[in-house]
Formats: sequence, C-alpha cells, structure tokens
Amino acid sequence: MSDPALNRFSDAVTSPVGVPKNRHRPDIEGLRAVAALLIAVYHIWFGTVSGGVDVFLLLTGFLITGSLVRAMERDGRIDFAAFWTKLVKRLFPAGAVVLGAALLMTYLFFPRSQWMAVIDDVRASVLYYGNWHLALGAVDYMAENAAASPVQHFWSLAVQGQFYLLWPLLITAAGLVAVWLGARVRHAALVAVGSVFAVSFGYSLWITSTEPVWAYFDTGARLWELALGGLLALVVHRVNLPSRLRLVAGWLGLIALVMCGFVIGDSLPYPGYASLWPTLAALLIILAGAGEAANSRTSANHLLGLRPLTWLGGHAYTLFLWHWPVLIVYLELTDRVKPSLTGGFLVLGASFAAALATSWVIDGGVNRVTRRLRTPSWSLAAGIIFIIPVLVAGALWGQSIERDRQLRTELSSNPLAYPGAAVHLDQNLAENLPVLPVYPDTTTVARDTIDQTRECNTLIDDPEVTTCEFGDLDSDYTIALVGSSHVRHWFQALETLAEQHGWRLVTMTKNACQFSAEIQNYRGSEYQECTEWNEGVMDELAELRPDTVFGLASLTVKSDSKEEHVPEGFVERWRQLDGMGIDVVAVRDTPRFDFNVPDCTDRNNPSECSEPQFDSMLERPPFKDLTNVPHNTRFLDLTDYLCQDGVCPGVIGNQLVFYDHHHFTYAFSQSLAMVMEPYLLEAIGHTLPEDELTLFDIAMSDQENELVPAAAEERDGSTL
Repeated sequence: MSDPALNRFSDAVTSPVGVPKNRHRPDIEGLRAVAALLIAVYHIWFGTVSGGVDVFLLLTGFLITGSLVRAMERDGRIDFAAFWTKLVKRLFPAGAVVLGAALLMTYLFFPRSQWMAVIDDVRASVLYYGNWHLALGAVDYMAENAAASPVQHFWSLAVQGQFYLLWPLLITAAGLVAVWLGARVRHAALVAVGSVFAVSFGYSLWITSTEPVWAYFDTGARLWELALGGLLALVVHRVNLPSRLRLVAGWLGLIALVMCGFVIGDSLPYPGYASLWPTLAALLIILAGAGEAANSRTSANHLLGLRPLTWLGGHAYTLFLWHWPVLIVYLELTDRVKPSLTGGFLVLGASFAAALATSWVIDGGVNRVTRRLRTPSWSLAAGIIFIIPVLVAGALWGQSIERDRQLRTELSSNPLAYPGAAVHLDQNLAENLPVLPVYPDTTTVARDTIDQTRECNTLIDDPEVTTCEFGDLDSDYTIALVGSSHVRHWFQALETLAEQHGWRLVTMTKNACQFSAEIQNYRGSEYQECTEWNEGVMDELAELRPDTVFGLASLTVKSDSKEEHVPEGFVERWRQLDGMGIDVVAVRDTPRFDFNVPDCTDRNNPSECSEPQFDSMLERPPFKDLTNVPHNTRFLDLTDYLCQDGVCPGVIGNQLVFYDHHHFTYAFSQSLAMVMEPYLLEAIGHTLPEDELTLFDIAMSDQENELVPAAAEERDGSTL
C-alpha cells in the first residue's frame, strides 16, 4: 500500500536542469484517499475487487520511479542505504502495530484452529513475502476452506516491498547504460521500465488465464502496474492537455474508478485485462492534473485536491492497514458472512479511529523522536525496533502451541482414552469414555494431516500421476488407493491395515479429481488435467496389476439440487478394471458439514458440533439400487461408525473427525482401521487366522493402558 509519506518523499527531490520541477499534486493525495475508501467500502459491504489496490500500485510506481530517476539525473547515483532505510522507518512501525494487534485479536476472539495459520501469516507479512505465502496456500485444494486471515491484505504491501528492492537496482542499471551509451538517464530508464511493463503485462495475461488464483498474488503478474506508474512518471512532465480534454479525462477517470467494483466484481479473472480498468482510470486522473495550467474549479482533480480528501489521503495507509482486521473480527464476533449496513459503518468508524490513533502515534511519536537522527542506521533502527516484538511474540506463541500439541499426542497414545471410531466397537468403552481435550490439536490438525500425504498427491494443475508405496513392498498382495481427496483421507486407515497384514499399498490420488471415465469440471471449467491424470492412472494400473483397487462407491454433496449418487463414470471404471482382472473395493462417500469442524469444537461444546446425516447423504446407499455392477466390485459402507440415528458428530471417541468441512483428520482415519478391518478382509476374500488378533483386540489387550492417563490427571486444565 502506498505510504502517504512517499508523495512528500518524491516532491522533496529537486529536478535536474532541463527537466520541469515536480510540482506538488494535492489531487494525487486525494486519489489515494478515494482508493482507500473504495477498498474499505467494497470489502465491507460487497466483498469484491474494488480496483483500489491497483491504484496504489500504480501510484507507488509513479512516485518512486520519478524520485529515483531525478536522483540519478542530479547525483549520478542512488543512495541505496538512505532510500531503503527511509522506507523502513516510514512503513514498518505502522505495519508492525497492526500486525501485533492482529495477533492479540486472534488470541482473544478467534478459535484455536486458526491460531497457527495467523501466526504464519503474520510472520510472512512482517518479512514481506506474504503474497507468496498466500499464493501457495490459495492453490492448495486441501486447505481451500481455511478462514480469512485478519492480515491477508498485507499481500499487496509484500508486492510493493519487493518492488522497493528491485527498482533502485533497475534505475541504477539504466543510468549506467545511459552513461555508457552517452544517452540521457530518463531515456534509458524509459526503455528499462517499458521493458518490465511489456514482459510483466504479457505474463499477467497468461498466468491469469491459466492460474487466476495464483496470479492474484504473483509479483510478476502485478509488476506491470507499478511499471505503468513508472512510465507515467517519466513522460508526465511533457503532457499539457487542452483544458476541455483535461476536464473530460479527469471526470471520466474518477467515475470509471468508482464504478470499477460494480463493473468487474468477481466475474472476470484478475488481474489480467480486468486490472486495466482501475489503472487506466487512475492514469487519466493523473494526466488530467498534469501541465502548468491550474486545474479548473469544476474539474475532478480540483475535487480530489480539496482539504478533506487530501487530509484523508494522509491517513490512507493506516486506514488500509486497519480496515481488514477490524472487519474480520467483527464478522467473527457476530458470526456473520457480511456486515449489515449499520455494522458496516461501525467497522468503517472503528477503522478510521484506529487509523488516526496509529498515525498520531507513529507520525507524532516515532518520527518526532527520530527527526533529528537522520542517519540511515537510526532510520533502520526506528523501523526494525517495531517488528522484533511481533516476530518474538509469534515465535513464543507458536512454541506454546507446539507444547500443547505434544501433550495431546502423548495423551492420545491410550486407545481407551482416545478410541476414535473404535468407540462404537465396545459399549463399555463408550459408556466409560473420559472427558479429555480433543485430539488432534485443532491448531495444527489441518497442516499435520495434509503433510502426511502431501508429497504423494497430485495437485490441481498437474496431470502427472504421483505414486507412493507403503507397507511390505515385497508382499504378494497389492492394494491401490486411487481417487480424489475423499479417497485420500482413508489413507491412514489403509496404511495401518497394510502394515498389520503385510500388504503392499500404492497410492494414486489427485485433488478434486474422481477416478472416473467421465469428463469432469473444476470451478466451472472442464478439468483437463483430471482427464489426463485418469488416463495416466489406467496406464499405471495396467502395468502395476494390483490385486485390488480401493476407491469411492458414491459421491455425497451439500446441495439442494443434487443428492448422493454413483456417477456412471465410476461404474465404467469398475468394468474396465474387471477386464484387467483387478478387483475393486468401493467405499461409500462420507458426510459433509456446513461448518468448519475444528472451529466449531473450539467455540462450543464438541457435542454441539454435529450435522444431520441426510443433508448430504441418502438414507439408502445409492449403489444398492445399481443393476449393472461388474462381478469384481465389492462395496463397503461404514456410515454407521460416522453417524448414529441420522446425526453425524464432529468429534467421535475424543477424536476430531474432520480437519475442515469434510476431510478426515489423520488420527480419526487411523482409528477407522479397527472398524474397517473385518469388512475389508471379507471384501477381498482374506480370512484372519484363528491365532491372530484383530487390531481392536490388540489395542484393548494392552495392559499398560489406563482409563484416564496419569498425564491427563496431572496436566488437564493447565495449558490445554
């Protein structure tokens, strides 16, 4: 986000001989105010793109490029230390204050399940790689239900921070080339900045069309907006539009900017072509205010230069910093998806108050104290002294969470205390189950579950088949786990069974992609990578020739227009495997929740976190009515261990069932091995020797288990 101090920073540089002086532009300060208001208003009431961030990126490129080129023309060099340390002093303190407040608000108001994610987000924001951190998280299908972070808006500051590192080097290189060729610095900079613009804009169009979620946070896809501002800074001194054209351009740009959110909304891939709308609108406004002639009192630039807007522009940076965490906390406390009209004004008012207080503390405190200390080292110290407490607080909090996680892991080693799905195998166990903290720890359960199979899973945009092997690799019996994330979340159960019975387990899974002969869609478009992956899987299976393929028998849905069903493509795959001499064990799909289960268990008594079974599942399994099932296919239905009397709990046997809305936790999946064992053995035609105990019998026969672990008696109620 563009810092208001940067405008003054740019204005303060004396222009070299032959280049018009950089006159003060109050309309740019007003433009910054409009951009900040648009961001806040569209986020609060509409939840759509506003174009305000794009304007800030353009303004940053405009002001910084002009400042750096004038420094090169005047001094023949850029003082890197002075440039970077001044930015640190201006940007870091306010940002650190908001990030520290976000940590505190997260601790006070947010469920435990979100703590670790916010700590990671804050660390990434402090160190200015937040955009890449969010990009990696946004494209992770298995983490797509993650709650909005109170600091996710810092991604644009990360883009600008990376720009601040790159741009002085680029302008310096342009200056050296200019000296070598005997050309003007401004001309060499124009070529350099123009080249960055062309390459970045082309890349932005491509990556937005292929990976729009990634493109939104990608510095390379955003750099052209900063470069466009840089190009404007290098030529704007030559522009002096006729008064009528200036009048039209200014109002056209301002109206287009205000309407940007309504025109673009969420319907167009962003940034790409769509981001030309706000950037060109801002460009028109800046061009309309250029030239020696004063702006007409009827012009948009005159309006933008009025005192109220320029005053607000001076606080735009802190308003931007505060509006998002205040909004997210409001939504958390009110349990709303979007604020009401009154609630929105409350959020906006609180954001203004916090922004003014932060500006007063930083500008009136830090800058006053350091004003007499103008050396780069003091400027750097003034900025860094604020971010160190934030980093330390996040690190200490993370260590505390890790200690709690280890304690819960220790407690969970007792199957009498944490039986998970196996609690339904023994009535006495269910009746005497102690009340203990839920396991796994909600703060890390999503990460811990995903990490167990992350390297063995194919991502959305990858058509290649990733295979991994577990169990006895020399076994005479091979079972292949094949399908989407709803097949993948049975992995821990199958791995446990493979280890117990000496099987070889091979996994082939892909996010959001069913093992099916049908053409599938993803987010409204044909899922070509899934089609290619399916073809690759069939080739792998033809070569591997496993004894059994384990996959889904049905698809559950959370929709009023659809119901649980067996896709025809599933049956076609079973037939194809039958022709290859491979057996199929198809397990019924699992229930889906309207809410994030870890969040619910943190906010409420776990008994309150349940979902009606028939909201996402049929009363009768749909495969029971199939008449065209090939002879190689056997079905498993373990729904009775997930739902009882039409209700599906989010916690079973003291174990968290789902780490989001509908994917098993690693611990609960492992506990399902005990209930799945007899059904799977029967399905594949294996019988258990009379002298061999089942997994459940082995767990229950452990004489060292106590009903309530000593660790729980000693520690329960302390940190947990």
